[in-house]
Amino acid sequence: MDSDLPGGANYVLRALELFDQYGDREALGSGDHVFTFTELRAAVLDLAGALREHGVRAGMPVAVAAMLPAEGIALQLALHLLGCRVVWVLLGAGSKEQQDYLDVTAPELFIYDPRDEAELGRELAAHLGPVPVLCLGPGGLGPDLLAERPQWTSRPDPTGLAGPNPESVHQTSGTTGRPKALLLTDDCFQQMLVLAESWTPAGNPRLRHLTVTPLWWSAGTVMAMITLGSGGTLFLMHDWEPAEFLRLVERHRINYMFMSPPMFYELLDHPMAGTTDFSSMTMLNVGAAPVAPERLRQSAKLFGPVARIAYGLSECPYVAAYPAVTDDPAHPHRLSSCGTAWGDVRIEIRAEDGAVLGPGEDGEVWVASRLNFAGYVGQPELTAETLVDGWLRTRDIGHLDQDGYLYLVGRTQDSIVTGRGSRLVFARPIEDILSTHPGVRAAAVIGVPDPVLVEVVHAYVVPDGDRTPTLAELRRLVTDQLPEIWAPRSVDFVPNLPLVGIGKVDKRSLRERYATEHAGTPG
Repeated sequence: MDSDLPGGANYVLRALELFDQYGDREALGSGDHVFTFTELRAAVLDLAGALREHGVRAGMPVAVAAMLPAEGIALQLALHLLGCRVVWVLLGAGSKEQQDYLDVTAPELFIYDPRDEAELGRELAAHLGPVPVLCLGPGGLGPDLLAERPQWTSRPDPTGLAGPNPESVHQTSGTTGRPKALLLTDDCFQQMLVLAESWTPAGNPRLRHLTVTPLWWSAGTVMAMITLGSGGTLFLMHDWEPAEFLRLVERHRINYMFMSPPMFYELLDHPMAGTTDFSSMTMLNVGAAPVAPERLRQSAKLFGPVARIAYGLSECPYVAAYPAVTDDPAHPHRLSSCGTAWGDVRIEIRAEDGAVLGPGEDGEVWVASRLNFAGYVGQPELTAETLVDGWLRTRDIGHLDQDGYLYLVGRTQDSIVTGRGSRLVFARPIEDILSTHPGVRAAAVIGVPDPVLVEVVHAYVVPDGDRTPTLAELRRLVTDQLPEIWAPRSVDFVPNLPLVGIGKVDKRSLRERYATEHAGTPG
């Protein structure tokens, strides 16, 4: 579907037109306060005016460090209206990673929220040196933008404020190596509004979306724009806690949510899950990492067919979706699927030589979409390797079935080369099988060195309940369904798995842990 926006037009102009149409509908809920679309539109224009008075201009890269304040969405729209490049700082990343990221993106202005990020704000401001600082709230190192309202008798036509080519830069979570700075352009944001304006005409209910995903994740930005652009209400949840989530669902009649698998599992295991009125929920999206099929069965029994598997990556936030997940006897393997292509997405499975593979054949997943990122800032060689003729190389390995359902088996960086024939083994199918054991809460597998077989499978398992399974039991479970070389040769039982970002298992950390704890020990 093509955008109706004129070529080169700033997408925020269309967003503000939509906000004007929606008027007094609820737009944004934070704590006990709910902002209308009229109030949100006014906040965007007020912030844009204040920023312009501080010398902000089109093309300026502006770093932003903020968790999930209500004003954060208005700030992004205001900066984009002026034609700026918003450089989102990944909160929770290491200090060195954050500073390296800022060195690459070279912001000319730094904005932070001292109400939540006072210490980080001071640290990053010191690193940036002479770069001016503004604050989103009181008590910080610079002027408080929220206290500055332009002296307008009436707000100006936003076209007078609009600059060209708004952009955002997002810091990746680093699960596959050193974090990267990826660029989203105006074309990507225009596609978000195209998806928004097609949401309710496609028969979907008006969104009442509860989010715990900050804007510094590209997926958080996409769903915020789709929710608001479609006239839905976006409710902000600042800290994940399953009991509070269930209370908010019941109180606000939430019908849409995105969460990572660890959050999903906490929800399923919470004692309130079976007693809360969950009838408003229509799309409980789970993504960012693979979901154990056994847990999807549990969800269907507890909540009905409301779970929706969502597959995406930082470089293309939404690739495929599988709504209304249930245990379908006619398609028992679909619980391991990511679903079918979503929106304008096209998916191909390709061999190493670029040839397109047929149904059932494993290869690298390639994706084409207007949601694709535009490149890595400061890394032209990596950009050229990743974006090829309009297609994104995801580095994920999988296959499509005859009906277009996508199945992932691992990442190119996550494959295990084992056996005298150097066969490739992938983590996802093994982890799914291990998770079916009643004594396993979660599992992750990695390849570890072996003097004969090159690599063998090692499992990290979080036990569930009083009975910890044995290695022999886990091996039998795997060999009942897969060849013997896929079975874990060894296992470590751990209280939890290390996570990065919004719920991905940190395989790099597990490899480092294995190297430290098993130094000198053959795999």
